[in-house]
Amino acid sequence: MIRQVTAGVDGSTESLAAAHWAAREALRRGASLRLVHAWTWHPRPSASVPADASEGDWAERTLDQTVMSVRAAHPGLRIVDQLVSGSTVAALLTVAEQSELLVLGSRGLSGVAGFLVGSVSQRVVARSPRPVVLVRAGESAADEHLPAPDGVSPDEIPEIPYRNVVLGLDVRHPCDELIEFAFEAAHRYGSALRVIHAFSVPSADGADVRAITDIGPELLAAQERAVVATLRPWAEKYPGVPVTETVSEGRAASTLVRASSGAALVVVGRRTRDGHFGTHIGPVTHAALHHVGCPVAVVPHA
Repeated sequence: MIRQVTAGVDGSTESLAAAHWAAREALRRGASLRLVHAWTWHPRPSASVPADASEGDWAERTLDQTVMSVRAAHPGLRIVDQLVSGSTVAALLTVAEQSELLVLGSRGLSGVAGFLVGSVSQRVVARSPRPVVLVRAGESAADEHLPAPDGVSPDEIPEIPYRNVVLGLDVRHPCDELIEFAFEAAHRYGSALRVIHAFSVPSADGADVRAITDIGPELLAAQERAVVATLRPWAEKYPGVPVTETVSEGRAASTLVRASSGAALVVVGRRTRDGHFGTHIGPVTHAALHHVGCPVAVVPHA
């Protein structure tokens, strides 16, 4: 089976950034890249379609422009382009099944860009059988690396060390798929993995338990031990990946968003339910998709 990374494109600046990120990821994985543009015929074409072009022609032109941009930047990469007419959600879910990774453009607080507007973005991320990475407009190769010293040319950027990979971990529901994805990413980057775990202190009748029993330090120590134990098999499997664990009391979503500053990639999970692909992504993942500035990988798991 041919290894493949897929990017959904629509001509927006967000999807162009996603296509270039997917190209770099395909090279890191030793995989090919598939660029997919899905379009649907409308009785009244969108205002973005020129008067002298049909929707089909404009869709083909949009895909061709992205392909040319990516090929110019990565001439040695094998690229396959695919134009699909029909449901955008169905098309993206189908290509995701055939790929190691699906990459899409994201506007963050404004939702996911272009053909992924409103509920479409939620359905793609929430139902994809494979990991999905969302990339913001303007994301470049330089953003994946530590700041370059003055005088460094663009050709030298790949030689600069990568920024950290950040993993949001819930020790109550640890899963191999999520942890392995984060370790693999850090391994490919040659970077460190920073693991973030936040927990809430139980309360009794609305009161802070620590104020009554002073068990805060014990709870923290227990959570730290749980994180170390969860990561131990993976740290042994990837001995070349430096790992740091940050365990704190507080809201997991806000803690993870703060920790994402300066990261190359943030990795979060999405639980599938009842043996089928769920329709909810969870509050932590939702916060990461809307507030984290770097690319965010959403990994489905049982």
